[in-house]
Amino acid sequence: MDITHARHEGDITSDELSFVHDAVLLQEAVAAVLGVKALPKQKASDQNSPNNQDSLDISGIYVDATFGRGGHSRLLLSQLADDATLIVFDKDPTAISVAQELASKDSRVRVVHDSFATLTDSLAAMGISEVDGLMADLGISSPQIDDGSRGFSFMRDGAVDMRMDTSRGQSVADWLETVDDETLANVLYEFGEERHSRRIARAIKQMEGYDSTLELAEVIKVAHPNWQRGKHPATQSFQAMRIFINNELGDVDDFLAQSIPILKPGGQLAVISFHSLEDRRIKQFLQRHSKGQYPEDENLPMPPNRPRYFSKPKRVGPSKAETSQNPRARSAWLRLATRTDTAYQQTDAS
Repeated sequence: MDITHARHEGDITSDELSFVHDAVLLQEAVAAVLGVKALPKQKASDQNSPNNQDSLDISGIYVDATFGRGGHSRLLLSQLADDATLIVFDKDPTAISVAQELASKDSRVRVVHDSFATLTDSLAAMGISEVDGLMADLGISSPQIDDGSRGFSFMRDGAVDMRMDTSRGQSVADWLETVDDETLANVLYEFGEERHSRRIARAIKQMEGYDSTLELAEVIKVAHPNWQRGKHPATQSFQAMRIFINNELGDVDDFLAQSIPILKPGGQLAVISFHSLEDRRIKQFLQRHSKGQYPEDENLPMPPNRPRYFSKPKRVGPSKAETSQNPRARSAWLRLATRTDTAYQQTDAS
């Protein structure tokens, strides 16, 4: 998630490509995907530029599965050798336009306009069967939130869209027109952990139309019986609808599963998440595949020996300095692990 100071209109100009991106856990994530404890220290001359560090000059093939506005990718590129390759993925057409601009200036960059759930197939189309590192920064970016027309924000008015990829798929507004109360309530509860999901779902379905995010947020606010201090009552409902319409959790599961066969032995997986639904999936995935212990084996008298595809995972949170400078980083967790040299075997447990 690139936290930037992009304009609210959502149109990315050439000037914006040079913006300093305050990407969450920036140094930590790039160091993790490169398999080093820390990056070279920044030069005092320019603390805001990702290119002001001595380069590690590392070769290999790396993937930034969530390009956003390129904060992590730019720092990663500054540490890669001239013969390295960086493949970047994103659903968002605006993010892709930024990535393509970067690729036009750096021949090491290759761009995929699609979900990271297509990882294996997209790389195979490039003739790539394995990579040295995978990095993903999950969730929604500040430019998407700040652009009211995208429909992600309950603080800025716009169409109730919420699609990451506006070039395909169904908007939330279209979905709300046809979904029944019970299904909507289940989505709010499952993907937003909203305890008052049924009451809110009934109120939403009583609306005459879904043309305004502010109107939708107000209906949720009025219907919500228990406001949490410092948190807008529509927060969890908006999160739930966004996650559902973009199949975010399904994409995360697919991406994680594909990380095993696509990573070289010794390759690094580094994933940043911003809410418990995603973080729990990443944690459990890495635990299973680092211990070789799977739920379906728990009640067996003699559990089979399962392969261990990852080293013991680690978790890194933002520093106090980062959360002080960027409050949106407070909920972020980076989970990382190293791919072992265990040969990949396709099993039901994987």
